[in-house]
Amino acid sequence: MNKVSTDILIVGAGPAGLAAAAAASTNASVTIVDDNPLAGGQIWRAERGKVSIKTQRLLPATDHAKVRLLNGVQIHSAINERCLAASSANGNVELEFEKLVIATGARERFLPFPGWTLHGVFGAGGLQALVKGGLNIAGKRVIISGTGPLLLAVGEYLKHKGANVLAIVEQASRSNINRFGLHLLSSPSKLRQAITLRAKLSNVPYLTNCWVTHASGGDRLHNVTLTRNGKTRSLECDLLACGFHLVPNVELASLLSCTIENGFVTVNEYQQTSIANVFCAGEPTGIGGVESALVEGEIAGLAASGQSDLAMKLFAVRDRARRFGEKMDLSFALRDELRILADDNTIVCRCEDVTFGRLKDFTNFREAKLQTRCGMGPCQGRICGPASEFLFGWEPPSVRPPIFPVKMEHL
Repeated sequence: MNKVSTDILIVGAGPAGLAAAAAASTNASVTIVDDNPLAGGQIWRAERGKVSIKTQRLLPATDHAKVRLLNGVQIHSAINERCLAASSANGNVELEFEKLVIATGARERFLPFPGWTLHGVFGAGGLQALVKGGLNIAGKRVIISGTGPLLLAVGEYLKHKGANVLAIVEQASRSNINRFGLHLLSSPSKLRQAITLRAKLSNVPYLTNCWVTHASGGDRLHNVTLTRNGKTRSLECDLLACGFHLVPNVELASLLSCTIENGFVTVNEYQQTSIANVFCAGEPTGIGGVESALVEGEIAGLAASGQSDLAMKLFAVRDRARRFGEKMDLSFALRDELRILADDNTIVCRCEDVTFGRLKDFTNFREAKLQTRCGMGPCQGRICGPASEFLFGWEPPSVRPPIFPVKMEHL
């Protein structure tokens, strides 16, 4: 059993976590833990084992005698209010702290439709991560579907890596996209980024008011059916990447009994949760993008390390960043038609092979779980939970330790 003691423990080495560490390390000892092999999180994921340039900009500030970075460490349980249990390649780790900053980020939301479990269908961010890890997609015909600005970023990256991006399929309407574009006028940096992305994708069709209704093939994907303005069309492709917004990773906050409302961790102006010594920053408090995550992380790090006066100076910046996230959520709200894509044979819980037909007559997630094992597989409801919440209006599944699968020897 390894034991680590620190003034401030930061869970998550993405933008929010790194910003929190840089801010707190001037006034306290800091330990950052992350389950990935390198810092950067999902948004700054390393490419083929190399730390990303944006991560490198924050790492010098955290490469301080008071900062320790532990990669490949996954927290699974809480021992008490000031100690967490985690597993690593070297065995179990106890993490003792005075203050805790939760910066656990978010994951993709997947919505089931016939054929979504075929080999060749990926999450949008998941496919990008695989390519960054070395997957060769040169010459592959790719369709990117779902909603939000992430689709454009993924499309540009995959095209840069040699993919033949056939189309970017956006379920939001053209009018919503145009309104969102007007909002960007108040944020020149984001506007420039959007213009640059569209320019790089100028020869790729951007189909608004459009979504995938069916994917087909034998043992792998061969064809995708799209619907747009009441008409359907089919496209042959090799890969389909889908992403329907992000889902905040709030399991650790829930395990610690932090207040969670509407799926997000509730925090005050200092990013402090309902638990006095626990702070939270980034996507778990609201999906707002990297700029929001950075400033929230900095505020949390400053406040946790007793630098509240400096934290206050960032409130206005944080509030502007949050307003952008709110406008993005409104512009890319999921349409009701996506709730009826699945038929009775469509799998909703991939871990336990539970179909839509078996779930549709239940009234809540707990009842479905008891009768079908939905949510009891290795992902512990991280895929089927958000999907069933959207499809059926069910409350998210409850969180119990361990929040990730753990070897028996570690327990």
